[in-house]
Amino acid sequence: MKLLIASNNKHKIREISDVLKGKFDVVSLDEENIVCDPEENGETFLQNATIKANAVAKHTALAVLADDTGLCVDALGGLPGVHSARFAGDHDNAQNRKKLLQMMTGTTNRKAHFTCVVVLRYPDGKTIHAEGRVDGEILTEERGNNGFGYDSLFFCTELGKTFAEATEEEKNAVSHRGRALHNLLEKL
Repeated sequence: MKLLIASNNKHKIREISDVLKGKFDVVSLDEENIVCDPEENGETFLQNATIKANAVAKHTALAVLADDTGLCVDALGGLPGVHSARFAGDHDNAQNRKKLLQMMTGTTNRKAHFTCVVVLRYPDGKTIHAEGRVDGEILTEERGNNGFGYDSLFFCTELGKTFAEATEEEKNAVSHRGRALHNLLEKL
């Protein structure tokens, strides 16, 4: 089954493709010549993923998979949360990390988690969603060169290293997105 990923983020598309390999024929918006960047104005990850899935579905007859993912920091009341990608501006990863570190200066509670909600929307409008989560903590400085977003600041308790220090295989085995996708596959 062909599955259209409702994202322009090449890192995210690669992660999804790796997890779903052999189960779906994953294609990107680019490959389908679809330009769609809906405003993610929901208050929850599920609302934002649903907004994306529905917006992209208007441009295709394919099944659509959308996700919304965010870093939730305990000491910041769950911020950046649904605003993770635009925390310090429009998708500027370096500025997002800088702002996070500044806001956490002097904070001893560094606990955090990543949450991912995926929504699969079939051409007939039926949807299925699933969630994944991974716990860790925010470091005081960046470590590692892999990954994207907040990966160099997020120390994954299960891996004993940051996501940016992990290989793609290691990250996908325990990541929020990997878990959400595996939970979705179980529902299917």
